[in-house]
Amino acid sequence: MMSNHSSATEFCLLGFAGSQEVHRILFVIFFFFYSVTLMGNAVIIVVVCVDKHLQSPMYFFLGHLSALEILVTSIIVPLMLEGLLLPGMQTISLAACVTQLFLYLAVGTTEFALLGAMAVDRYVAVCNPLRYNVIMNSHTCNFVVIVSWAFGFLSEIWPVYATFQLTFCKSNVLDHFYCDRGQLLKLSCDDTLFTEFVLFLMAIFIILGSLAPTMVSYTYIIATILKIPTASGRRKAFSTCASHFTFVVIGYGTCLFLYVKPKQTQAAEYNKTVSLLISVLTPFLNPFIFTLRNDKVKEALREGVKSCCQLLKA
Repeated sequence: MMSNHSSATEFCLLGFAGSQEVHRILFVIFFFFYSVTLMGNAVIIVVVCVDKHLQSPMYFFLGHLSALEILVTSIIVPLMLEGLLLPGMQTISLAACVTQLFLYLAVGTTEFALLGAMAVDRYVAVCNPLRYNVIMNSHTCNFVVIVSWAFGFLSEIWPVYATFQLTFCKSNVLDHFYCDRGQLLKLSCDDTLFTEFVLFLMAIFIILGSLAPTMVSYTYIIATILKIPTASGRRKAFSTCASHFTFVVIGYGTCLFLYVKPKQTQAAEYNKTVSLLISVLTPFLNPFIFTLRNDKVKEALREGVKSCCQLLKA
């Protein structure tokens, strides 16, 4: 416990409960998830950049989405893995805590903006296919990606600044495996009601604001697909959107539970569980969601494997 007139200069992360044996098991599990996440998303980025058949807006956005997934999991998981190997509590400096929270929120916000853009891209592809190449040209795609990244990083400056303007004098022990904003607010001896309310409004604007074009796009997409007379035509049209729609349901579902609520200081165990879904499970699933249901990506992967085998034989 700290003095009532001092603020924390470093924080202790409680991490996960349990014995060292349990921690070692968790380390192996999360290390496996992290390794597969890095390899899977890196493979998607390389394939999208190299294969000429994947030089389209959808795969251009997918490459950036995979890069964001690598970033969001790398911001959280290495620190978490280190904590699982330590015998006691893990410490993190105030500067490192600020950096981690800012990067985590900024990358997450960028991902939401990009998912909204990908939904509009699918709308144009399904509902206006003849003008698709004209509307979604390279200049448009580059502009959308730049705006998404800029919006993600600029929009999180004030929330993180406001969080660390608070005085953390109750304790410096965070009941989490990373610098979670909700747990930080619990440690403040200031009145956080106004800050929490503004953060709630910003979460609504960011998450629901990017969800709105997705919902509108899929409303038109479904209406268009239902008008296609043949079953094979409907399946082909839906297959172009299925992967993105699956990812949207998982990504938005978990974040709505974690961030869109007036009270940011929810129970630590609930917070940890949802954070694991966002930072570990979703990035892990991304390569499978976008490759198992995509014939072009699977074909590109097969061609890549064949090329590698031929190089090794030569």
